[in-house]
Amino acid sequence: MHHGSSASLNPDLLLAVPIVLAAAMYLGGAWIQWQRARPWPWWRTAAWLAGVLAAAAGFVGPLAAAAHDDFVAHMGVHLLVGMVAPLLLVVAAPVTLALRSLHVTPARRLVRLLSSRPARVASALPLAAVLNIGGMWVLYTTDLAALIHQNPLAQVAMSAHFLLAGYLFTAAVIPMDPAPHRAAYPVRAGVLMLFLAAHSILAKVVYADPPSGVDAAVAQSAAQLMYYAGGVVDAVMLTVLCALWYRDTGRRLDRGRLDRAARGPWGRFRSDYRRTAPESSPS
Repeated sequence: MHHGSSASLNPDLLLAVPIVLAAAMYLGGAWIQWQRARPWPWWRTAAWLAGVLAAAAGFVGPLAAAAHDDFVAHMGVHLLVGMVAPLLLVVAAPVTLALRSLHVTPARRLVRLLSSRPARVASALPLAAVLNIGGMWVLYTTDLAALIHQNPLAQVAMSAHFLLAGYLFTAAVIPMDPAPHRAAYPVRAGVLMLFLAAHSILAKVVYADPPSGVDAAVAQSAAQLMYYAGGVVDAVMLTVLCALWYRDTGRRLDRGRLDRAARGPWGRFRSDYRRTAPESSPS
């Protein structure tokens, strides 16, 4: 990407604006919680800042500049922006923080926006998975990657797609924020396993059949980075999903035991009687 000599024309400064705003708005929400004596978990704030930095590496800085000409650096951008950053940003639960920090009217507007039909469609697990892994397959198995690298704006759009698609998919699999239309855990686990398989297969395809204009040795190094580093992120995501599944299952079992204990022996007898008593015949 060409950088002008004047700081006012430096595109990195323009790209840094939304990055700084994202960090500042989240920190502002966390500060509001502290002012209200409801401290926001520090580890969520740390996850948000780390996610913002990981995403920023794909748009500004030396790695983003190297990704224009180096396919290995490009793959590093893909991993940071499309996998690491979304995972960290989802763990930070930004929607929950916003709902707790905003006044009643803006919070209700945000809820209506997130509950709208376009938002439900965009966050649906099948569509999010297709946008995420499908975009990767189209990029690395066609001439699209070579065309994108010839256009700086197209590269920014590609990184933005990685970030948005990765966030939607991660939030659909391991939702940390309120999500009224969550898929069942078995569905989420199945889709995630299919994603892991498709991602691993794509890395092998890139290794065996490099994209147009990419040297074979460079493509093999990039494919190995995609396979092994991506596998680590996938393993973390799968672990989080299993932990959430285990936690929610335990909560349901605890609620069931509490309900039975509250009814007492006579309540259990009445429940058993209602299940086994014959239906009364018409007179």
